[in-house]
Amino acid sequence: MSDHEATVAALLDRAGTTYAAEAGITLKDTPAPLYRLLVLGTLLSTRVQASLAVAAARELADAGMGTPEKMRDATWQQRVDAMDRAHYTRVDEQMATALGEGAQQLLDDYAGDLRKLRDRADRDPDRIRELLTAFPRLGPTGASIVTRELQAVWPELRPSLDGKALDGAKRIGLPAEPGELVRLVDDEDLAKFAAALTRVGLDKKLGEEVLETIQERR
Repeated sequence: MSDHEATVAALLDRAGTTYAAEAGITLKDTPAPLYRLLVLGTLLSTRVQASLAVAAARELADAGMGTPEKMRDATWQQRVDAMDRAHYTRVDEQMATALGEGAQQLLDDYAGDLRKLRDRADRDPDRIRELLTAFPRLGPTGASIVTRELQAVWPELRPSLDGKALDGAKRIGLPAEPGELVRLVDDEDLAKFAAALTRVGLDKKLGEEVLETIQERR
């Protein structure tokens, strides 16, 4: 096993859980999980700890707001209360409004089905990202988060490795160039790989733990 292969193995073992999976989303190319991923990406796109955004996405779904219809029909206060239970409190009021507006927008523009956005974009990755930025409070950062996770079920988005993922690669001694990174894993593992790199890019201590794991295995 090469040094890079050993690093990737340790990385996936230590941090290879997608944010969708952490939020309880079994990601499939069907409307409900795709919508829940859109909500998660919106929550993650603000300056709030990722763990709080993940918890808020799970809490909203557990409270019955796992489809655009249910999110739209919930009261603003119900959305706020769900996020507050997850301690996602700093931007909860603005986010409650954005989630309601975003749910209505998805229903109006794509009949509640994110796959229709994919079709409108002709499966072009740049166009998919552009259309995603039209949702309230998502923006380019949020669109990158969504596509990074979506590459698990929409192959045309591979590879989706944004700046934080590349920062993570540098931190643990992997190439910081997407073309080189994608050769280190199978296509079906790219979403997990990208999430793991992102986690390391956001958490220096986690990067150190990955490097320690590699040393222990030698």
